[in-house]
Amino acid sequence: MTTKKLGLIASVIFAGLLFNTNANAAKVYQVATDAAYAPFESLNNKKEVVGFSVDILEAIAKKSGMKVKFINTPWEGIFLTLATGDRDMVISSVTITPERKQSMDFSDPYFEAKQLIAVSKNSKVSKFADLKTLRVGVQTGTTGDEVVQKLQGKTSPNIKRFESTPLALKELENGGVDAVVADNGVVVNFASNNPNSKLKIIDDATFAKEYYGIAVKKGNKAVLEQINKGLAAIKADGTYDKIYNKHFGK
Repeated sequence: MTTKKLGLIASVIFAGLLFNTNANAAKVYQVATDAAYAPFESLNNKKEVVGFSVDILEAIAKKSGMKVKFINTPWEGIFLTLATGDRDMVISSVTITPERKQSMDFSDPYFEAKQLIAVSKNSKVSKFADLKTLRVGVQTGTTGDEVVQKLQGKTSPNIKRFESTPLALKELENGGVDAVVADNGVVVNFASNNPNSKLKIIDDATFAKEYYGIAVKKGNKAVLEQINKGLAAIKADGTYDKIYNKHFGK
């Protein structure tokens, strides 16, 4: 066999090995999360994204054989990253709503939530209807924003929007708003970690239950099936309960 033929065979073998290596390399799914929503998604001292949602998706990924990478992404525009393909998933305490389902697909629910009202301890507010003419802080584009719009009207100047719920709660502490409406997990977490904030939490019976889901690009059934399979598995084997108890207690 000539040197030329040997060289050709070697080139073919190398190309085949390279192809197989690339083909077998596991895809790393890019996950968008707005890490300003403790205890669900936040940054630790090392600037790593941590929290309940992160632990849940990592457990799901392990069960379904996926690799994920969390990328801190601002809430405003976070869903656009799915449409453009910059992100493969969004897990950021996203409530599943009919409006959102029109432009993206959701996994099965991984957390049950509801809205809570936070006010100062000396406030006379006792129910959601009392906020009709008050200054109310919300995080822009959240379900809290939506429910307050329904109460006060979409163009109400008394709806004060913030980039995050903790910022809205800080404004409440400083007297810049009269109340904040936001998801229960975040409000309770803020109050428990800020005992000097002198906040009172109100649970109004008119608030409906909400469910968080993992969002993917519309029509991405393959990824959705993997996520749902992993979620079902961690619920069945007790992993979900362990993660829940770690962040919220029994």
